[in-house]
Amino acid sequence: MSLARRLASQSTIIFGGRLFGAGLVFLVQAFIAQVWGAAILGDYLIIIAAVNLIAVAMPLGFQTIGTYFAAEYRAHNDRRQLVAFLFRAYGHVGLAFLAVALLGPAALDWFDLGTHVVAVHFIPVAMLALATALVYVNGAVLVGLKRPFAGFFADGIFRPMLVLGAVLGCAAVLQPPEEAFGVMLWIIALGYVLIALVHMGFVIATLPQVGDLAETRGADVPRWWRFAAPWALITLATDFFFDIDLLLLANLLGREELAIFGVCTRVFALVSFGVAAVYAVILPDMFESEAKSDRAAFHRKLGEANLAASIVSLVLFGLVLVGAPFALLLFGPDFTAGALPLAILCLGLVVRSVMGPASMVLSIHDRPWASLPAVLLGVGTLVAGNFVLVPVFHLVGAALAAIIAISVWSVALWLIALRTAQIDVSIRQWVRTRLIVAAE
Repeated sequence: MSLARRLASQSTIIFGGRLFGAGLVFLVQAFIAQVWGAAILGDYLIIIAAVNLIAVAMPLGFQTIGTYFAAEYRAHNDRRQLVAFLFRAYGHVGLAFLAVALLGPAALDWFDLGTHVVAVHFIPVAMLALATALVYVNGAVLVGLKRPFAGFFADGIFRPMLVLGAVLGCAAVLQPPEEAFGVMLWIIALGYVLIALVHMGFVIATLPQVGDLAETRGADVPRWWRFAAPWALITLATDFFFDIDLLLLANLLGREELAIFGVCTRVFALVSFGVAAVYAVILPDMFESEAKSDRAAFHRKLGEANLAASIVSLVLFGLVLVGAPFALLLFGPDFTAGALPLAILCLGLVVRSVMGPASMVLSIHDRPWASLPAVLLGVGTLVAGNFVLVPVFHLVGAALAAIIAISVWSVALWLIALRTAQIDVSIRQWVRTRLIVAAE
């Protein structure tokens, strides 16, 4: 199968799976609000937020570089280094889990949070964080080993199905809602730990497919840390970009407007996964080409990925432009005010796709820290844009500040990659190559 056809088929399946899972999560949240009440829904969202933040920290950044090193070691037939990397990543998760389990309750008491919902349900929260962190590491490695379906579906499909079944089952047989909610958390925690362990089994089962022909050498520990440390910061600023933005907007928007913008950012996160799915399919091939010093193949695959991502982002932008008012109406008539801001945010996705995956290319060329100035510039632009635009334009101003920050960030990364790695990661390189071929 050609690369273009594989991109179209696999990325569509991955995005479809994530869309299915997101739909189940939406139904679960609506059901909790309707049957158990908005207060319990609030507790549920707080717990999930706490789980995600703890889980992101537990692998100490190794989940952010798993795809890169798995693909590199696969290309070099270096199974020993891959096994050593996995031992280190899983070791971080295990030690962090022990620290959370032993010190977490005391830390909550220290901050006078002994009655907080996270403290009340602390053991399920810790177990959920453990499972989530393991899935982060498993998924990254499986994508690098060219098993993107196995990499994404544990979190994108099986977890939402588990949550839906647990909520419906507990609501049907348990009363009052507080008791049902507590039992539901235990079921989800135990079930997701089981899913994470099965997911890890897929990683272990895939290891024999990696050759063992490379020379024996010491583990690449210093190199892992050189990549993991900056990527932990980059991931925090990118994956939690809108979480940071919502905190910045808390004192600039009213509560209703903040809720509307929050819904817009969640829809944007789902839409942006369509582009992420494209790169998830092609990144292992790019890594392998670079590892084999096949620069021509690297540029070709990068160009095709940028083209596919740009087309997908334009299609998604068009769908949002038409369908956003109807989708937002499901949350209530007032939420239709978010249609224009959501369209603006999705236009930022087009900008990101056109400029290309500069951070990843810089890491491939052993310059992971070079991305940080652009990241800081983007966050600084977001802060300034919010204070200038939001008081005047409100929701539209918040969306404009975000797209300006995304654009500044993307262009800065493109320039850094062009100057430091001498690689044009934007779609311009693909266009230029096509023109040269046509001229010949």
